[in-house]
Amino acid sequence: MYKVAAPEAGLNHAFFPGRIGLSSQVMKPNGPTHASNSLASFHFQRWIAGVGVALFMLKMAAWWVSGSVAILTDALESIVNMVAAGFGLYSLYLAAQPRDRNHPYGHGKIEFISALIEGTLISVAGIFIVIKAVENLIDPQPLSRIDLGIIGVAIAGAINYALGWEAERRGKKASSMALIASGKHLKTDAWSTAGIVAGLGLVFLTDLYWLDSVVALVFAGLIFYNGYQIIRSSVAGIMDEADDKLLARVVATLQAERQPQWIDLHNFRIIKYGSTLHLDAHLTLPWFMNVNEAHEEVERLSQLVQSRFGSSVELFIHADGCEPFSCAICTQVMCTVRQQSFRQARVWTVDNISRNEKHRLPPEPEAELSLPAS
Repeated sequence: MYKVAAPEAGLNHAFFPGRIGLSSQVMKPNGPTHASNSLASFHFQRWIAGVGVALFMLKMAAWWVSGSVAILTDALESIVNMVAAGFGLYSLYLAAQPRDRNHPYGHGKIEFISALIEGTLISVAGIFIVIKAVENLIDPQPLSRIDLGIIGVAIAGAINYALGWEAERRGKKASSMALIASGKHLKTDAWSTAGIVAGLGLVFLTDLYWLDSVVALVFAGLIFYNGYQIIRSSVAGIMDEADDKLLARVVATLQAERQPQWIDLHNFRIIKYGSTLHLDAHLTLPWFMNVNEAHEEVERLSQLVQSRFGSSVELFIHADGCEPFSCAICTQVMCTVRQQSFRQARVWTVDNISRNEKHRLPPEPEAELSLPAS
């Protein structure tokens, strides 16, 4: 898609007789790679949902035979796991749907909403565990068959950790916030189970039953903190908060592979929609390039980004013609229309490419005239 841009105010048309503004949109997020990633994430989330039901039943059986409040809290968190897995499954189903008229940028944002719900449920579970543990400290309940309870929750914890590790790995590979959140949730659940097993082991060896509630309190705090982190990340995605680490990686790549004709890059923005990245930028090129030449440079930059960050990237790059002040930072050696000498190259950074203005150097100080001595 191309369009001729209106001349900017203050432009010297004698110097820029054929200046053209070009916008190039490169979209590949709905190709096979994006679809296969979303579908694979959806299928794995179904496994998470099914296993969650089985593990809940196993933990409830362990609580029934032991009477441990720590095991009960672990089982109650499994209810959260099942509900969260259901939300995650539905969100991944929607995220896998192609863009349509009502959702021109796709359905990826639903993953952030799913993660927000999951993080909230995790935090609520942590608060509930604190309440139950405090009640049990005030009014301790006798425990029985702790050994069977330990075996049951230990098996469930091992399965949860393995499933969570794989979910997080696949989520990072597919850039799926929902699957990453599910993986973090399951791993947190596994660590809390490990602590409960350790605490119950101490109770079994020492008969200090109050340790059961103390262990539950400690891991309730960890559960609540993990829920807060997931909520924080999901809200950042919904609000299109800048991902500084990702932005720095993209800028470093572009700076390392920068071409002499890429005079500057500005108004650079990245927005994440689930597993798809949307990148907007203005690229300043020599004013004398025609439309085809400018398009080739935009394509070169687009292909560079997609080769390093995957095909699920949508780019909208507007090509600007250079201005007379651009000569001071332009590194092209063979330019025959240079208006001033090259002074200094501008290194692209997150700060200067994010600004909505072309790069320029401050004017050189004028030489002071010395008056002859009288």
